Amino acid sequence: MDLRKLRLDEPSSHTYSEERDEYERDYARLIQSPAFRRLQGKSQVFGAGTGDYYRTRLTHSIEVSQIAREVARKLPRQYPFLNKREHPGLMMDPAVVECAALAHDLGHPPFGHKGEEVLNRLLLEHSGLPYEGNAQNFRILMFLEKRAGSGSGLDLTAAVLLAINKYPFRLGEPGRLKGVYPSEWEDIEQLRFKWQMPADCGTLETQLMDLCDDIAYSTHDIEDGIRAGKIRMDRAFFEDSRLVEHLVQEIINDEGNSDVNWDEIDIPSMVRRVLAAYYEQWEEIYLACEREASRTRREMKARWVSLFASRVGIIDDKGKNWKRVTFVRDGVQDYELLRTMEIIKKLAWVTLIKDFRVQRLQMRSEIRIRRLWDSFIVPDYGRLIIPPDWIENYELHKNKWSWPRFVADYISGMTDAYSEKVYTELFAGRSGTIYEMD
Repeated sequence: MDLRKLRLDEPSSHTYSEERDEYERDYARLIQSPAFRRLQGKSQVFGAGTGDYYRTRLTHSIEVSQIAREVARKLPRQYPFLNKREHPGLMMDPAVVECAALAHDLGHPPFGHKGEEVLNRLLLEHSGLPYEGNAQNFRILMFLEKRAGSGSGLDLTAAVLLAINKYPFRLGEPGRLKGVYPSEWEDIEQLRFKWQMPADCGTLETQLMDLCDDIAYSTHDIEDGIRAGKIRMDRAFFEDSRLVEHLVQEIINDEGNSDVNWDEIDIPSMVRRVLAAYYEQWEEIYLACEREASRTRREMKARWVSLFASRVGIIDDKGKNWKRVTFVRDGVQDYELLRTMEIIKKLAWVTLIKDFRVQRLQMRSEIRIRRLWDSFIVPDYGRLIIPPDWIENYELHKNKWSWPRFVADYISGMTDAYSEKVYTELFAGRSGTIYEMD
């Protein structure tokens, strides 16, 4: 039995009229699922619907998958051990990585990270349950999404499920702010046991997907920021001491990036150096592109993606007796490039997410999610205004699906526009016709 192609619900031996690889079936199930389509209406940085240029969760996921697939194709040529297939978690199949990248953001609610933060707070305040986007991925893939003949959601292969699982532990364990909800962790843990995965270690495919997500964020979102005028491409902007101070503070406050050895360097000096080099590169490319800003943005993005992707490699993780996918130079981890990427990511965060106009939009989104929650959370009233198919599904599974979790599932599955529509129907004077399809 191929442990990588194992499915939780389907029998190991089966016959199909079509001749497709198992991972091709996973790919089809993902891109044809409602959850995947809804990503087109969910915010990446700018609100979905802000304009036809800016990225949404859907276009971001597609871009991550393209980078990850291409890197996954080249790594087996550089690292022959990948071709030996000695362990199911130490392999690199481009189709698996592509599927994982396409699915990695399915659990995000409307209005980006602010929606996730608000839903988590509401659930914890009401019933002590957490809400977390990565955990919601697995709730969608393994329970909420439906396909004929399956009681396990989309019933993806073990390889793809574990490639999506970048936080390989149960949410709620001491010190775990991310992970998998207990309801889905039991099956994930079973797969990890069959694979003999080391504790707290992700497969090489999930590590690559995660790194490529960072590559996309630090290049594509910057491109959107330049296009929107939030990142001004002039020397005064990049030499502003307040920008440097904000970036340094974000780096210091981020506990999640401590493994790139910030304590070994002078952080303000490196921030200034990276910003200066970034702007100098812009000036050089701007002249080469005959002072056309649009071409310059695309060329800048392409060069940085190429640089990051070319440095992706695999090293021994001696502390975990496992392997690590990271930036590699001369056979060792490239901390300089990792720190450079973090600075560029923080540039996107400081200039885009913390912009006061974006903060106003986020405040508005918090108000909407809170009022939707208040409208649905009392079962006697919520049953009257939640679509009947959701209520029917709840009745079938209410022995393992609490009402607060059900309400969070319903709200988190909304696109930005749909949540606005429902909010308008409940609280605004004009809501259009009641015969619009939900």
